[in-house]
Amino acid sequence: MKTFRNKEGKKILFSMVKAIQDNKAYLSEVDGLIGDGDHGANMNKGFTVFETRFKEENISFTDGLAELGTILLTEIGGSMGPIYGTILIDMAEAAEDKDEIDLNTFSKMLSTGLEGLSGIVDAKVGDKTLVDTLAPAVDALNNAVKENKSFDAALIDMKKAAEAGRESTKNLVAKFGRSSRLGERSRGVLDAGATSCCIILTAMADSINDLLVKESANVQ
Repeated sequence: MKTFRNKEGKKILFSMVKAIQDNKAYLSEVDGLIGDGDHGANMNKGFTVFETRFKEENISFTDGLAELGTILLTEIGGSMGPIYGTILIDMAEAAEDKDEIDLNTFSKMLSTGLEGLSGIVDAKVGDKTLVDTLAPAVDALNNAVKENKSFDAALIDMKKAAEAGRESTKNLVAKFGRSSRLGERSRGVLDAGATSCCIILTAMADSINDLLVKESANVQ
């Protein structure tokens, strides 16, 4: 079974950082259509703080998720800091003792992140939040485990599910946050949190796949 080494997870973390930095303006643009317009700036602030503090450090995937989550939870403004902070910290705790991360472990990590989120917010699929991206991604991984799919195939499924979830928010009416005040007027626009979640999950999947290829090459 394909795995990647936890200690080599810095590559994944910094690909997530770059993805947020590259999409800072876009995320704020999306958010500005029905929200405060600061989602991209706030996310970029937190991810860039992480980059600055740990660019010279050797840090594992789970340790990095915990550190990034703590920064987002405690050091950035807006409602999304606690949300992403909770997800990432809970993901880290689900596998902090693992030297090798396989599909089962990664699926458990993302599931635990979603469970942690459900403990602090009431949002469900269909409420036009990042749950519309994260929950289908979790389901895709869990289904891949049940079907004994390879790790790389599961990552493709996860990305497709996240993208479909993000796109689904365009036709939904917001139930939470500032945009919920708009009612029907919130329909027709992507949710900013669902969009950033898709960006993060896609970066995570692509960089994990790069590590799986590297590990496979080392074995051969």
